[in-house]
Amino acid sequence: MSKGKIKVQAENIFPIIKKFLYTDQEIFLRELVSNAVDATTKIKKLSSIGEFKGDLSNLQVEIVINKEAKTISIIDQGVGMTSNEIKQYINQVAFSGAEDFLKKYDEKNNKSGIIGHFGLGFYSAFMVADRVQILTKSYISNEKGAAWECDGSPEYTLKEHKKDIRGTEIILHISDDASEYLEDSKISTLLNKYCKFLPVEIKFGTNTKKEKDKKGNDVEVVEDNIINNTNPAWVITPKKLKNEDYKAFFKELYPFSFEESLFHIHLNVDFPFELTGILYFPKINPGMDLNKQKIQLYCNQVFVTDSLEGVVPDFLALLQGVIDSPDIPLNVSRSALQSDSNVKKISSHISKKVSDKLHEMFKNDRADFEYKWKDMNIIVEYGMLSDEKFFERSQVFSLYKTVDNKCYTIDEFTDLIKDKQKDKDDKIIYLYTNNHDTQHNYVSKAKAKGYEILVLDSPIVSHLIQKLESKLENSSFVRVDSDVIDNLIKDDTKIESVLSESDQKKLKVLFEKVLSSKSFTVNFESLSPNSPPFAITQSEFMRRMKEMSMTGGGPMMGMGNMPDSYNLIVNSNHTLVSKIKSLKGKKQTNLIQQAVDLALLSQNMLKGESLTQFIDNALLNLEK
Repeated sequence: MSKGKIKVQAENIFPIIKKFLYTDQEIFLRELVSNAVDATTKIKKLSSIGEFKGDLSNLQVEIVINKEAKTISIIDQGVGMTSNEIKQYINQVAFSGAEDFLKKYDEKNNKSGIIGHFGLGFYSAFMVADRVQILTKSYISNEKGAAWECDGSPEYTLKEHKKDIRGTEIILHISDDASEYLEDSKISTLLNKYCKFLPVEIKFGTNTKKEKDKKGNDVEVVEDNIINNTNPAWVITPKKLKNEDYKAFFKELYPFSFEESLFHIHLNVDFPFELTGILYFPKINPGMDLNKQKIQLYCNQVFVTDSLEGVVPDFLALLQGVIDSPDIPLNVSRSALQSDSNVKKISSHISKKVSDKLHEMFKNDRADFEYKWKDMNIIVEYGMLSDEKFFERSQVFSLYKTVDNKCYTIDEFTDLIKDKQKDKDDKIIYLYTNNHDTQHNYVSKAKAKGYEILVLDSPIVSHLIQKLESKLENSSFVRVDSDVIDNLIKDDTKIESVLSESDQKKLKVLFEKVLSSKSFTVNFESLSPNSPPFAITQSEFMRRMKEMSMTGGGPMMGMGNMPDSYNLIVNSNHTLVSKIKSLKGKKQTNLIQQAVDLALLSQNMLKGESLTQFIDNALLNLEK
């Protein structure tokens, strides 16, 4: 047996960093600006504890492009580095100066706002530069300046440098294949994306504006162009913010959005993890560009990603806003998430905060909540299906609208119907429509019997109904057009049929011939003479299973591809059916055809040539 140390060849480090560690070339600017912000934050910290007593008047981080020299410089007046610190933090790959600083000053909870974690951010510079220089001077007064330079190989130079001002300047000599980063517009776009809310002012170029001098003359004034908001709304205590502040921040996040949010949720957690942020419930509309208005993840005010799989529950993916947490594990390049227990805890916390906010709104102003419900019910319903705890919490505020435009919680609606909408087995029947207009005929007849009818018309209604039936004791949801009115809520009443079984069999053959479709089954039922003579119904179970399959899942996967099947219910006790029985030949066939066409028309199922022929025949009858 032998023991030894694994060796890493320095020659192989840079290709790995450039090719695999940082998959997105543009994040070099985020990393280098973040390092400069860290250096500035450190000098503030040292000043606050009395370890530094120098000037803090200019703590901006500046980005300068020199197109002639083909360089980008990132300049700060932070803590700077000594030659020994360069050797320690720069020459040792993955040695984190940020973590070293936090340990030294006992920042156990990382409340200082120090961003860095891995010590690798600096090396992202070599993704766009074929040579990098560091000019730096430490805040320690007796330390001399230092200059470090490397061309991307394992070789570097480090020498003394005459630098008078505290801080660091990183100079990137941009390679030919990355020349796009020498354009002001490109850098401005990246700064706006990654550095928009960094806690230290970021200067990029200057602005000129006209002002009046003492004599009233117009003069041009040059001022620094600060590209970031150092104190975004999510880092401010909620008590200090007004509703207008939240609206303004939404516009700051999504300047090209024409919609306002319905409401917001301010996250502010210290334990067991750190989490701040503001989430906005949007008005869902067909024109929304969800790819441009996603929730954004930040780490200590540095933009990381807008792909938050796992951090935000799936049902809240349509929300907008910001989440900021140093406790969400990132990969080495801070460009993607890594799953761990904290991520699950954060996801659960966000789900609870949303349900708490909705419950609070419901209690405080129910009328306003009901008004907003139509714009957020799809999100809530999705949450009820995908998150068991959210389902339980949502029962106190989730609303169900009736055809009379009244809103009830499920408990309120159950109390409303429990006495008059029970079937012969003492089961509560929740009648519903998913399209009030097309099912108006069925709705009106159910209303005439005194029934209350819900409007359940979301795209996932079949899944929701299945969930509710599993939770509500001895209950069933029945769509109003799934059966004739007498059978929607069945009782023990039995009505004798006027037609004999023999008559029914003969007529059934004639009806089937007129329908001439395998999608229809003809059934004769002994109903009240006052009930409609004909009705087209669709099995509640089969239709629901098909819908669930089409919208993802359900106990009968693949049913979405099956053809629809319908029932033509013939009321054997209706006088019109008796009249059809009494006719013969063509008169009988024509009357059956008219009856079937009317039944199809009531369900918006009479189309094409059949509809044209029906209209033509109706016009001929009018002329007679």
